[in-house]
Amino acid sequence: MASNLTSNSAPGLDRRGNWEAPLPAPSFEASGRRPRSKTARTLRRIGWNLLPPLTFAAIVALWALAVKLFSIPAYLLPGPGAVFSRVVADAPMLWDHSLVTLTEILLGFGLTVVTAIPLGLLIALSLFAKQILYPPIMLLQLVPKIAVAPLFLVWLGFGMESKVLLTVLMTFFPLLLASISGFQILDTRLLYLTQSMGATRWQTFRYLRVPAALPVIFSGIKTSATIAATAAIVAEFVGANKGLGYVLLRGTSTMDIELTFAVLVVLTFIGILINYAVEFSEWAMTPWQRANNS
Repeated sequence: MASNLTSNSAPGLDRRGNWEAPLPAPSFEASGRRPRSKTARTLRRIGWNLLPPLTFAAIVALWALAVKLFSIPAYLLPGPGAVFSRVVADAPMLWDHSLVTLTEILLGFGLTVVTAIPLGLLIALSLFAKQILYPPIMLLQLVPKIAVAPLFLVWLGFGMESKVLLTVLMTFFPLLLASISGFQILDTRLLYLTQSMGATRWQTFRYLRVPAALPVIFSGIKTSATIAATAAIVAEFVGANKGLGYVLLRGTSTMDIELTFAVLVVLTFIGILINYAVEFSEWAMTPWQRANNS
């Protein structure tokens, strides 16, 4: 029993109590594996980055195959070739309306970012602010945004202001919750440690609280960015005479299914651009995550 306890408590001793040298770590030669060369790592990285476009190409191929295999009529589901041809044919018109929708998305989403993140910081750090501000914000969130959208048309008209306001309301709460969670995620023991080391409040905020909160905040930004495109289209559904939502309604009302799918392709492309912009911002603002993933 004693020898077992000795061996368990001291991993460098054998069962007789004698010192036993630790086994060397297995090397690549001993395990039969060799470290990958720089060329192999580069090819692996290129192949990994090509997976998303290859997946998209596979989806388009399955779409074309399904239309041809099941003989689906064009007025129900046009093929990808017809849709992309329509995108090229109506490119000037789609471009003009895309600029309107993209402006609504960027203005609404930008206002959400510059208001939700500071408000989330205030609520996270102040119990008084949480008691005062959080209940009315929660009440506003519970109100269906689509139901109040006609009121925005009455108050602000058919201009861009009503679309931007609806976009802000639909994207504000997810980013606010992510900001509150991000600024509260920091362990209080780390705060005590920085205070004991003589760090000022600004230094603690700049070098400790913000880096800890950024990954959570960016998750909320990604969610809000996805909702922003949907909010702008819904706002144009309610009342507009320009924008991709207006074109989408016109296509469905006239049974122009190819135009409808062409608008969906453009909206998908806009969503991809916004997602990559957010991903690049996160990559640029969180260099420590790049070091961990490399």
